[in-house]
Amino acid sequence: MGKKVVLETKSMNIFERYLTLWVGLCIVGGILLGKIAPGIAQYLDGLSIMVHGAPVVSIPIAICLFFMMYPIMVKIDFEEVVKAGKSGKPVGLTLFINWAVKPFTMYAIALFFLGVLFHGLIGVNATDLVKMPFGLDLPVGAQHGAGTVVLSDGVKMLEVPLWRSYLAGCILLGIAPCTAMVMVWGYLARSNDGLTLVMVAINSLTMLVLYGVLGGFLLGVGRLPIPWQALLLSIAIYVALPLITGFLSRKWIIKTKGVIWFNEKFLHLLTPITIVALLVTLILLFSFKGKVILANPLTILWIAIPLFIQTNLIFWLGYGLARVLKLNYRNAAPAAMIGASNHFEVAIATAVMLFGLSSGAALATVVGVLIEVPVMLMLVRICLRTSHWFPQTENA
Repeated sequence: MGKKVVLETKSMNIFERYLTLWVGLCIVGGILLGKIAPGIAQYLDGLSIMVHGAPVVSIPIAICLFFMMYPIMVKIDFEEVVKAGKSGKPVGLTLFINWAVKPFTMYAIALFFLGVLFHGLIGVNATDLVKMPFGLDLPVGAQHGAGTVVLSDGVKMLEVPLWRSYLAGCILLGIAPCTAMVMVWGYLARSNDGLTLVMVAINSLTMLVLYGVLGGFLLGVGRLPIPWQALLLSIAIYVALPLITGFLSRKWIIKTKGVIWFNEKFLHLLTPITIVALLVTLILLFSFKGKVILANPLTILWIAIPLFIQTNLIFWLGYGLARVLKLNYRNAAPAAMIGASNHFEVAIATAVMLFGLSSGAALATVVGVLIEVPVMLMLVRICLRTSHWFPQTENA
């Protein structure tokens, strides 16, 4: 055994320290807002970009999600992506867990719990109304996947089993490895920030290719509509746009103001923006789902259980493989956490875009946020307490 290294303590700002509290308060505030003024969420959801007569991009949600993503994207130094090959093991482990394992374990676990174990508790005959895929015009009464075309307030919708709508939200979480909040988790775990940035960049680029492919495949397996255009559009708007904006603005700011000003001034101003935008999004989403939650609060529990199991399974799988590969702690921690955590911003956006703000799929992705924050904080503590399981390096 080598000499044990004491990891440097890093302080947390008020957003990081009390993030679970802020999330809880926003959920409660959103529910109360939905009860007091139920028309607000419907109005905001109506502020959408229409494609072929269907609302595809909710403008308020898109604005919030952009400000969630931009502060993360602007930190990425794309020159570091070229150097990622020098850290082949952690990067390869991350890609394997994120794209060859995680989507399929999420599908299997959610299908078992929501479609079998909790099916009766959710409601055997419970249904959900979701958006029709844009470009699809079927007559009322027609079947599409597991759904039936119905007329709701003069608009054609798909009526699907409620548990399948929850399953769709879980699928969207499972195919979205974290490219944002994992920076916070890695920072708190005192891991390799540079490697985490490289992994974030690689995952962002990989999502542009695989998110739509895996999403369409697994949603199809789940007998739900496969709106390929919407999946690709969601990646373009919620990943590619902030990615390109972050790259160009980073390059321009460093050129005009210098790298010291960029790191010490500009990034400091951006620190709370991601979390504030997340909290605003939570208020919007829960203001619309407040009635559903108050009518059946156990719904949150039924969705949370498979998500909790999935998060822990993926973390321990990645953490265990990192130990087998003899990675040092500062590389093992982010390699495990980036797979365990989800890119819930994109998952929420895609669920809202594909199925609607009031759908069970959107609720499932929001429950993903509710679960992820406390669970990931728990996993951060586990990482810190087990750092001695891994080889230590001089840089640690």
